[in-house]
Amino acid sequence: MPMIPDDESWAVTEFAEADLGDARRTQRLLELATVLAQRPTASLPEACGSRAQLKAAYRFFDNCAIDPAALRASHVEATTARLAAVPLVLAVQDTTELDWTAHPATTGLGPLAHPAHQGLHVHTTLALTPERVPLGLLAQQVWARDPADTGKRATRKRRPVAEKESQKWLTSIEAVIAAHAQCPQTRFVGIGDREADVYDLFLQERPSGVDLLVRASWNRRVDHPERYLWAKVEAHPVGATLTVRVSRCDAQPARQATVTVRGGWVLLCPPTHRRAEKLPTLAVWAVLAREDHPPAGVEPLEWLLLTTCAVHTPEDAIERVTWYACRWGIEVLHKVLKSGCRLEARQLETAERLRRCLAVYSVIAWRSLYATML
Repeated sequence: MPMIPDDESWAVTEFAEADLGDARRTQRLLELATVLAQRPTASLPEACGSRAQLKAAYRFFDNCAIDPAALRASHVEATTARLAAVPLVLAVQDTTELDWTAHPATTGLGPLAHPAHQGLHVHTTLALTPERVPLGLLAQQVWARDPADTGKRATRKRRPVAEKESQKWLTSIEAVIAAHAQCPQTRFVGIGDREADVYDLFLQERPSGVDLLVRASWNRRVDHPERYLWAKVEAHPVGATLTVRVSRCDAQPARQATVTVRGGWVLLCPPTHRRAEKLPTLAVWAVLAREDHPPAGVEPLEWLLLTTCAVHTPEDAIERVTWYACRWGIEVLHKVLKSGCRLEARQLETAERLRRCLAVYSVIAWRSLYATML
């Protein structure tokens, strides 16, 4: 397992290759990341410790010549180097909202799920081992929704995926494919929740060694006598029983759940509303993990997973379920970013400054998560 420096040299490993147009900016980044990581929950004045250092931090985040993508690129390069020593990488991805409604003077933000709230959307791809060790970020997409787009959900079926936020899943897999090109001996599995159940994601060209594992959201039509996805998978006999850890959700505490597991291959039919595109059917594997006897008052666990990884045996099906359970790692990373780094409390007045701040703190949040796994 590749080791990550736990002293001040970690910042050099993650950020020294950042191309910021001036070596002095890169040196400032190393100093800033080191200082902020020592007290991630502190405000900038508290973390910086001196007036001179605080002024330098504000200048760094205010510098329009510093591209947040360049800050992330150095860390992604370091992450990719670590992945070369790992046989299997689970590339888990998810979206979170960063809410700065409490700071109404901040410019450049957009509406969140609650239209009265303002902030940024962040879609992160985290590289994990099957043992849930986080090795770094592979990609991060950040955007502010245009208020003019509010209400366009009704037209989503008529727009191509490239014009919708669903494109984020395909863009993430492009980053996974790029990492695989650098680490051809490493196998990658891109993992997403129900929001990732996008037909175009499975149509996307992928090299051998890059697979998908997505929780199904739609009871899609299938080219089988059962006609629909759930019915087709339920027709398979139970192949195994498995105990999985269910993470805390709302008022329900974390718990252990015993699920039955069954699966097999299915032929997915393209969406009916896209008939004119003459899209092909998709041959994928499906695994259904279902809790038949949940505790009283608790919603039963049910995951129907679609994957490009073959499922020939009960052991294969169990492995796919355990891989999907690792998806919780991205939820934890986003929680660390919000609570452990208090990003939503940062008052930098503009979205552009916050994007640079986010790029730095995202790596700090990953490092904090990695430290808890050791």
